[in-house]
Amino acid sequence: MCLKISLITVSYNSADTIRSTIDSVAAQDFLELEYIIVDGGSSDETLEIVKHYPALVAQCISEPDKGIYDAMNKGVQRATGDVIGILNSDDFYLNDNILNEVADLFFSDPELDVVLGDIDYVQNEDLNRPVRSYRAGNFKPWMFRFGLMPPHPAVFIRKLAYERVGQYKLGYRIAADFDFLTRLLLVDRAKYYIPNKTWVRMRTGGVSTDGIQSVVVISNEMRRSFRENGLYTNSLMLLLRLPFKFFTQILLK
Repeated sequence: MCLKISLITVSYNSADTIRSTIDSVAAQDFLELEYIIVDGGSSDETLEIVKHYPALVAQCISEPDKGIYDAMNKGVQRATGDVIGILNSDDFYLNDNILNEVADLFFSDPELDVVLGDIDYVQNEDLNRPVRSYRAGNFKPWMFRFGLMPPHPAVFIRKLAYERVGQYKLGYRIAADFDFLTRLLLVDRAKYYIPNKTWVRMRTGGVSTDGIQSVVVISNEMRRSFRENGLYTNSLMLLLRLPFKFFTQILLK
């Protein structure tokens, strides 16, 4: 029995970074791969770069969209693999054996729905030196109540699980991935596994992207997600994620 993996990369004016993303996919030593690129109608050289990989990219869609989550949904709808992963256009895989490791986990347990990997953050000046990490670690679904979630770029999900819980909701500006994973892991109680392996590297400017405004927006959206899903949390519980992230990702990196 063969297990097929569909990878989705969402892009928009990503010419500066997407080549390393695609190269990391091309380097994977895995045959049953479907690679889908969903572009929002880039005006830079993004699509010219994609054209250099005709044997790798099974589908390339370039058209205006309603944002990153709309583009992700388009990719999920077109995916034909048993398992789906989403690799953003400024992220890349750490080595060439990632998809084999993922496939082995899903193949060994037919009831497994989700695998939660880890990510490293790197600066564009030195992609080989992690500046901090984001670990799935001892994540448990109840942690969503405190605004904590596993690193979405290193999550692989069985397509049947997407069909059960639906897609990313477009009404969220920042937290649609949080809402989706809450529905998947806390409401649906999908079976998951944490291998404690770093699979993805993500570029960062070296400064936290969580400004006051984004903290307020994402906290409100997290609270809304819980309300819409018939779950309970509150603003104080959600704000506890900030000191937790500081201690685990900064002091203990």
